[in-house]
Amino acid sequence: MKIATWNVNSLKVRQQHVADWLALSQTDVLCLQELKLTDDKFPRAEFAAQGYRSWFAGQKTYNGVGILVRDGLIVDEASVTRNIPGFEDPQQRVIAATIEGVRVISAYFPNGQAPGTDKFTYKLAWLNALHDWISAELKQYAALALLGDYNIAPEDRDVHDPSQWQGQNLVSPEERAEFLRLTELGLSDAFRQFEHPDKTFTWWDYRMLAFRRNAGLRIDHILLSPALAARCSACDVDRTPRKWEQPSDHAPVFAVLD
Repeated sequence: MKIATWNVNSLKVRQQHVADWLALSQTDVLCLQELKLTDDKFPRAEFAAQGYRSWFAGQKTYNGVGILVRDGLIVDEASVTRNIPGFEDPQQRVIAATIEGVRVISAYFPNGQAPGTDKFTYKLAWLNALHDWISAELKQYAALALLGDYNIAPEDRDVHDPSQWQGQNLVSPEERAEFLRLTELGLSDAFRQFEHPDKTFTWWDYRMLAFRRNAGLRIDHILLSPALAARCSACDVDRTPRKWEQPSDHAPVFAVLD
């Protein structure tokens, strides 16, 4: 099963990009973030015509998450969860479903804006709630994958210029500590199970020719439970859609589970 995550930065703008990449990559399960549309605007019929069922939680203008699943894969409808249980939040940032026995979670982590701001405080509270929920989920699901735009570059090697970013949002000690807490639950960074070229990133600012200069960050991740990590035979970033006209500022990240 090939699973992937992609912050599309507006599904309305990049619906065709998603359709094209699904056809190109032959992905089985695609987790989407930053849909930026309400549920009634989600192109369910269009993806169904392409052979994908969809589950989503959207809101106008901001946030929004979804999961596209290839026809033929068994989805436990009763297992679909929207948002972090017990954490009151008007922002649509989490959707989960059990697919072929694998608990798949698509998450759009808060950006945080900057350390010391209210948005950063919200981010840390959200991360703490996510940690506690994932801890409970792991007790129920041995096979679990947490995919999404984490808005965290976990190490300096995930940053094009660590000195330039020192102390800033996305790389702060508090955020990296929360990422580490997730791995301490037993989750593995699928990307780091394999060798990759230095300076492999998933996000590049639209400004200052960042993509052309490869001035990016690795902030989109796939964390796997031990049972899935043992089955993972590949994990990589597909930069192809970032080269298309009017692209998302993120590239898809995929993993193959044998």
